[in-house]
Amino acid sequence: MQSLWNSDDAAACGSDTLSQRVYSSRLLGQNPALVLHGGGNTSAKDTIPDFFGNDVEVLYIKGSGGDLATIGPDGFPAVKLDVLLRLAELPTLSDAEMVRQQRAAMLDPYGPNPSIEAVVHAVLPHKFVDHTHSDAVIALTNQPHGAALVRETWGDRVIVVPYVMPGFFLAKAVRELTQEADWSKVEGLILMHHGIFTFGADARESYERMIRLVTEAENALAQRGGGPEKAAVADAPNVLDANALRELAAVRREVSKTRGKAVLAFTDTSAEAAGFAARADAGPLATRGTLTPDHSIRMKRAPVVLGVDSAISDFAAAYQESHGRLQSGQPALDAAPRWAVWPGKGTIAFDTTLNGAAIIADIARHTVRTIQQAEAAGGWSALPERDLFEIEHWDLEQAKLKSAPAAKSLQGKIAIVSGAAAGIGRAIAEELHAQGAMVTGFDLNPETPVRLGGRPGLTGKVLNLTDYPAVQQAVEDVVRLYGGVDILVSNAGIFTAGANFEDMDPGNWAKSLEVNLTSHMKLLQFCVPYLKKGIDPAAVFVGSRNVAAPGAGAGSYSCAKAAVTQLVRVAALELAGDGVRVNIIHPDAVFDTELWTPEALTRSAERYNMTVEQYKTRNLMKTEIRSRDVAAMVAAMASPLFGKTTGAQIPVDGGNDRVI
Repeated sequence: MQSLWNSDDAAACGSDTLSQRVYSSRLLGQNPALVLHGGGNTSAKDTIPDFFGNDVEVLYIKGSGGDLATIGPDGFPAVKLDVLLRLAELPTLSDAEMVRQQRAAMLDPYGPNPSIEAVVHAVLPHKFVDHTHSDAVIALTNQPHGAALVRETWGDRVIVVPYVMPGFFLAKAVRELTQEADWSKVEGLILMHHGIFTFGADARESYERMIRLVTEAENALAQRGGGPEKAAVADAPNVLDANALRELAAVRREVSKTRGKAVLAFTDTSAEAAGFAARADAGPLATRGTLTPDHSIRMKRAPVVLGVDSAISDFAAAYQESHGRLQSGQPALDAAPRWAVWPGKGTIAFDTTLNGAAIIADIARHTVRTIQQAEAAGGWSALPERDLFEIEHWDLEQAKLKSAPAAKSLQGKIAIVSGAAAGIGRAIAEELHAQGAMVTGFDLNPETPVRLGGRPGLTGKVLNLTDYPAVQQAVEDVVRLYGGVDILVSNAGIFTAGANFEDMDPGNWAKSLEVNLTSHMKLLQFCVPYLKKGIDPAAVFVGSRNVAAPGAGAGSYSCAKAAVTQLVRVAALELAGDGVRVNIIHPDAVFDTELWTPEALTRSAERYNMTVEQYKTRNLMKTEIRSRDVAAMVAAMASPLFGKTTGAQIPVDGGNDRVI
């Protein structure tokens, strides 16, 4: 492991204690082999003036749940050091009281909660203290004879701390074990099954001690036959075919049902993940436990191992049994797995949010790599089941998840919207995304990726919807990316040149039927296998007022839209048994689209001897219909609000006397 310390960068950050603390913390945080997504914590001791100008000794400590990779000065609440030291002297202290007293000792009451390891950092006498969950250190300590390996690797340069529940109990243990320490010789603490602490008089010394000790752990692993090459790597990544994608969608549905809410399913079929999944012992190896106890809050104690139809229900039953046996009296958490080993294919991460699924996938990648190295170096041995359950159910850890923003109405849902680059389609894509869905928009417009890009979970793909092999591939790519399809909004359409039937251009007629009818049928056809395995699945088609109230000279458009309406009615009959709702909306006079320029609106209004505003509101309710109004209706129809409705035709037109 290489040191990333750069003296020029460090100086540019500022020479004061907090600035140096921020700089070296980010160095640690940007190395995933040391710190993953909010794991680890760092601190620095300093003397600063309080509100009255009196000097106070404080501990700058990472705020609970903060990310070292991006942390700033505001992420380090200043806590009165004397209070933390007095807490360490207490014979016992509840978690709730520890959190309360730490907050009461903060100089700024509006800062984040201090890390649950604040008291541990306080009892160490050094100015700077770093704590990480280094993969290499974990692989070395999580062995049948881990403590002996630690002694063999570092000798008296480290103090070994047997596994203790993090927080107050760990602080008591560290205080007791370090009271007689010769700090001129000791460079760090090795916490069995947990991680490593280093320290120093300045930020650089503490950071570079971390790098040095972790490098020595890497070397010790390699010498014992547990080098990086022991992580199996397939010849090439796995490419999930149509059958595998349908299996993936089915797995996602079962996990969502067990969890009680829609989840995303992120697959990792890289050469590394595929190599691990091809191991005969992949399942038994992965289910021994998490790398560190902290990971159990996101990963649970173990993954589900797929391969049999009952895998998810078996996992849930075993989890519930374990809860009853180990956590009796505490509220039960949901029994859904957070990740899966997919034999022969790779791994899958499950979560209700994009960020959550990405974090779990990242932790899973490090887990499968590290446990293979540990196994090769002498045998992977995780913490006992009871200890991992205690951490998972720990109020202080659960509080990190409970502090997340409230779930949106379409959280965890996966949507496809056609004709999504502009007008109604773009408004629909943005509305579904605003309500929590992962949305992929298809459109022929070459600007589609730019118009829909820039926001996580909202992407655009340039696609000719009459290129049916490409459409099928695009649908499958969505499943590969997110795990399924729950919502289809078939919106793409064109308005061909108007003409009476006697003057109808055969090409215009054929083009209208191809784009406005056949492409909708084919898109539905490609999505149906995944909608059948979706979460409260719904297909919404965008029709037209012309279906109920056609006008002369628009036959090619009106006939195609009428046929789409019939398609919806038949599809509703065919798919109801699989729980798929199929409905259609009929908008009218939606003028805030690229088709309606100010000049075109003026010309149309003049034909009716109206002002533009009168023309835009020429419905019974005298209200303007905007793209966002149509989008709101589509989002409602895709939500549980219309959960008992299928085969319906809903006008969005402000009331049209001809339709009524």
